[in-house]
Amino acid sequence: MHRIIRVVRVVRGRMEFTFECRPRFDYGRGGHSLELRDGGRAVFRGVETLHLWASVGVEGDGADVVGRFVLEEGESAVIALGTGGDLDVVRAEEEFERCRGFWLDWLKSSTYRGRWQDAVNRSAITLKLLTYAPTGAPVAAATLGLPEQVGGERNWDYRYTWIRDASLSVRALTDLGFEDEADAFRRWLRDRLDERGTEPLGILYRVDGSAQTDEYELPHLAGYRDSRPVRVGNAAAGQLQLDIYGEAIDALAQSGELGAISGWGKVTELLDWLVDHWDRPDEGIWETRSGRQNFTYSRLMTWVAFDRGIRFATAHARPADLGRWIEARDAVFRQIVDRGWNSEKQAFVQHFDTDVLDASLLLMPRVGFISPRDPAWLSTLDAMERELVSDSLVYRYNPEAAPDGLQGTEGTFNLCSFLYVEALARAGRVHQARYAFDKMLTYANHVGLFAEEIGPTGEQLGNFPQAFTHLALVAAAQALDEHG
Repeated sequence: MHRIIRVVRVVRGRMEFTFECRPRFDYGRGGHSLELRDGGRAVFRGVETLHLWASVGVEGDGADVVGRFVLEEGESAVIALGTGGDLDVVRAEEEFERCRGFWLDWLKSSTYRGRWQDAVNRSAITLKLLTYAPTGAPVAAATLGLPEQVGGERNWDYRYTWIRDASLSVRALTDLGFEDEADAFRRWLRDRLDERGTEPLGILYRVDGSAQTDEYELPHLAGYRDSRPVRVGNAAAGQLQLDIYGEAIDALAQSGELGAISGWGKVTELLDWLVDHWDRPDEGIWETRSGRQNFTYSRLMTWVAFDRGIRFATAHARPADLGRWIEARDAVFRQIVDRGWNSEKQAFVQHFDTDVLDASLLLMPRVGFISPRDPAWLSTLDAMERELVSDSLVYRYNPEAAPDGLQGTEGTFNLCSFLYVEALARAGRVHQARYAFDKMLTYANHVGLFAEEIGPTGEQLGNFPQAFTHLALVAAAQALDEHG
């Protein structure tokens, strides 16, 4: 049973209330009928059926429902919308206490004892809420169509499970001690390897593991503040993004799932495939629509895939073609150092044919490719500070210098802002990291949630809440605790 429950209570005086229930099926393309019943009940029938129950009177407004009521001090009212089932005030209060008890018990499993418990716990709860419990698959965000630029076209559907985002989400949960959620995702991920098609993994899936549908537009919808088009589905599913193999193998390596007898064969098949396919241009982590490039971040994560596979096979005596894996890992390393480094910028750059910086490379120290205090890394960090950082907020790249195939601009990217905090802390620049982190926390909404980006006036931009942002907040807080 799926329900939304709302309880209103007057604690002082007398209040008049009005509520409206106007469901829209199939993204507003399908109509519905209304059946009013006694006792504050209503049934909406469209492509699906929804039941409304209210402890106050309701009346029809076309095919929708409105209610008007007055409550005196100490009185309460309950309204529930879902797939069925009546409630009264007492049962609604019981449901609330059961819900609160669940989250309090769940948070007891957290191993985090650092300075920022409120923000970290809020982020952990958010990552959990973005996870589909029956399969263990996290989605990138709960919404579609919220713009990265108000009035612009950078509007996407994030209600899917990206291998990259999900792998990094479960890493954050693992680091906080939530092993059950991490293990559930790893099993889901291993099931995807069992379904191998032309490539070992897809870019994104539905939460049940099935393939995502094609991207299409909803021209009858204006979008948030007239930000068109509104898109359903995501064409990134058809892209090549080689970095996902590093994130996937790293996620599996954090538990026995990588070395399970039933799963190791699939892992070796994946890495054997990657040996032959890693050296290709792709669309990269940011899913650009301007053509494929040799993205440095994609190479970095293929290095991670080989590194984790080699380490695990060696440590646990697993059968593997180690000679080919080592040769590929070393070739990737040399290519990143030789071609991903720009001598004029004194920094690692977005791809091999540019001098544009890219904040995704802030992950280089965390994955172990380079020491966080290596001179080459410190100069890269300095270059990013000069070109991508605006008052502690970080742009993922400069779209004017590196066209991504889309019109318009975007805000600073919250994932990158928190990765910047982590990188500063690991580099020993703790005071600078602390300032950036504290400032970022001020951009959360009133319940501690973040969207994908921050706009020029401090507004939240992009889909909401965003797993990327909250997993990076957790990592940043832990880095500050460790190094501060």
